[in-house]
Amino acid sequence: MDMYMDYFSSTPQGFSISLPGHLRSLLSTMEILDILDIFLVAIILYEIYVMLEDTRAITLVRGIIFLLALTLVANWFNLHVIYWLLSKAATLLFVAMPIVFQPELRRALEHLGEGRFLAHSSFLNDEDAENVIQELDSALRELSAVKTGALIVVERNMGLNDICRTGVQIDGLVSKEFLRNIFFVNTPLHDGAAVIRGKRVIAAGCLLPLTDNRTLSTELGTRHRAAIGLSEQCDALVLIVSEETGIISVAENGHIHRKIDSIQLKEYLRPIFAPEKMSLKEMIMNWRKKKK
Repeated sequence: MDMYMDYFSSTPQGFSISLPGHLRSLLSTMEILDILDIFLVAIILYEIYVMLEDTRAITLVRGIIFLLALTLVANWFNLHVIYWLLSKAATLLFVAMPIVFQPELRRALEHLGEGRFLAHSSFLNDEDAENVIQELDSALRELSAVKTGALIVVERNMGLNDICRTGVQIDGLVSKEFLRNIFFVNTPLHDGAAVIRGKRVIAAGCLLPLTDNRTLSTELGTRHRAAIGLSEQCDALVLIVSEETGIISVAENGHIHRKIDSIQLKEYLRPIFAPEKMSLKEMIMNWRKKKK
């Protein structure tokens, strides 16, 4: 490291680079483990940003970053009053962060506690997976044809026991007849959501949190807003059939995709129940596409 310090402080051919004393002192004590530490922290911060990128919390994060930058600028220009106000606001902000980011913190902790190593797996063998996908597709097509509203939550890695407790606990194999009976008009479970885990319907008549997104189209009713609201808070895939138009929609990661046909629906469902086995190269390529 001393070699680099000598390089930066040298003046070859009339060119010189002068570093502040505290920066020179910091660089002179830096070791390989320190560089690795910084690299790991950068990765963690990037992953946190990716997790928050498609949520409402990202605007709050940008606001916090702006305040921190403004605090540094005020300190740099010796604006003592503004710096004092901003530093006190920052202290209050760190106290309020657990309250403001409660949904995101809960989601992150659930990801850690119910990851792939600890949580149950919803993966099925090829035959069962194709059967569940076909039954779901047939059920949604038949419900759409008669304009019967439906809301179906397909569980992924994150457990939905708290959502299931808001409805009626049941345990039945996924079939188009069973699902049509659940959402039959004027039945007790018609207006709630059905939750599917693996090849079984584990609850029905469940209540889902509504989204606070005010930019959504006015055409979207309570079912669609509830589907988006749940998808903002967990990794579940939510299927919706509109009672007014019969249009089939899919909500995922806080976004809704409408007018889904049979082929598209199966493309959404197949990775949940029977993910394709990929080589390491294919996994890396898919990961890079996802980041883009």
